[in-house]
Parts: sequence; structure tokens; C-alpha cells
Amino acid sequence: MTYRAKPADGAAWVTGASAGIGRGVALELARRGYEVHATARRADELSSLASEAQGLEGRVVPAPGDATDREAMARLVADIESKRPIALAFLNAGGGFQDAAGDFGGDGFARTFALNVQGVVNGLNPVFNAMRARKRGQIAITGSLAGYGGLPNSGAYAPSKSAIIALAVGQKFRADPHNVTVQIVNPGYVKTPLTADNKFPMPFLMECDEACRRICDGFERGGFEIRFPRRLAWIVRAINLLPWAAYFALLKLGGPRGRARD
Repeated sequence: MTYRAKPADGAAWVTGASAGIGRGVALELARRGYEVHATARRADELSSLASEAQGLEGRVVPAPGDATDREAMARLVADIESKRPIALAFLNAGGGFQDAAGDFGGDGFARTFALNVQGVVNGLNPVFNAMRARKRGQIAITGSLAGYGGLPNSGAYAPSKSAIIALAVGQKFRADPHNVTVQIVNPGYVKTPLTADNKFPMPFLMECDEACRRICDGFERGGFEIRFPRRLAWIVRAINLLPWAAYFALLKLGGPRGRARD
């Protein structure tokens, strides 16, 4: 049986918790009884989040930190673990940064991979080691349906999420023998501060609260992938099974475009 965390087993840890999906999941986990250690760079937003969680069955504990700082993440995990074991980790910090006009692979590209890939690994390493030592734990990582394949105008975002999906698959093989569950969360379009900047149609756009409930339901249900909305997921999956010539032709005609940012 795949291990599924419960509030009685220990704390939850959520990165990227100052806004969007991270903030919503932190609140939903607190509603479900977890002590949630919420991490982001903006300490004021974490304090606001903790206040918003007052009166829920669980609580939110601000744990400020920068996911791109490897040593800081190791210290933060050690500090949480010194108080209570982390039963559930949601490694969600991520975003997309643009290169200068006419440039590709510059500062925006580097910042996107530093946050979306290395930032995940910086939290994954210490929390997995702690869970492996006690032979129990659950780790969920935020990917994206955009990571299923290359998309027009996605910049570094889609490639970084493709890397995260591959990372989660590989980590599952590593984690299974130690009773540590690994999951990948692949959202489509969700109403967050990130998607508010998108200037293109976003089919099946989902409210953030509903997305966060689905994610937390997925934590409880188990299984490797948590993806939604299902209609969009099946469409994107099917498109990526096409021969390359058909794939390129379809996307040129107006298939999924841009950054399907979570």
C-alpha cells in the first residue's frame, strides 16, 4: 500500500505559499487538521496567511525562506524536523521569467530553471532524506500540463516543467523502497496572480479554491499523478501522442499555446 500522510503523522510543509496554489493548499491542509509550515520569501504574506488560518482545525506556521537557496532549505527542513516530523511536503514554489526582447536563454531562462527545477531539488533533498530515515513520508511536486510537451511561446516555463515531471518519475523509483510516496501535480489553467498576466485564451480556467481542493483530495487518494481539469489533460496528452508533423500542424492552427502557468 502506498503511504498517505495524515495530520496525526506529523506536519505539512508547503513551499511557494505566499500566493496562488501554494497559499490555497496551505489553507486547505489547515482546514483538514494539519500543522502547515508555509515557506516563501515574503514573510509579511506568510503572517497574513497564518492569520487567515486562525479558527481552522489545524494551523499555519510561517517559515520564511528562499527555495533557490540550497543551504537555507536544508536548515529550514532541519528546524521543522527538530519540532515535528514532516509527514507531507508540497514542493510548489515556481514561476516564469521572461528574457529580454530578442533574447533567449538569458537571465529569465536561468531564473526560471533556478526556481522551478533547482528550487524543487533544494527542498526535495533534505525532506526526502528525513523521510527515508524514518521509512515514511509523502512528497508532492508541482509540475504543469505544459510539461507534457513543447508549446509555442512558452519560453523556459514548459521545458522546466517537463524536467520536473521527469524528476518526479525518477524520484519515485528512488523513494518506493523506503515507504516514501512521490506525486506529481499537473494543473492546467488556474486563476492565480501568475495566470492573471496571460494575454491568450485559457480553456477550462479553474478557480484556485477548487484546484486546491482537488490537490488535497489527491494527497489523500494517492496515485502518482494529480492532474486537472481532466478534459484539458486528456486533450494535451492526446496531442502529444500525435506524429511530429501532425503535432506541429495542429499547434500552428491554434492548439494549446503560451505558458500554462499554475
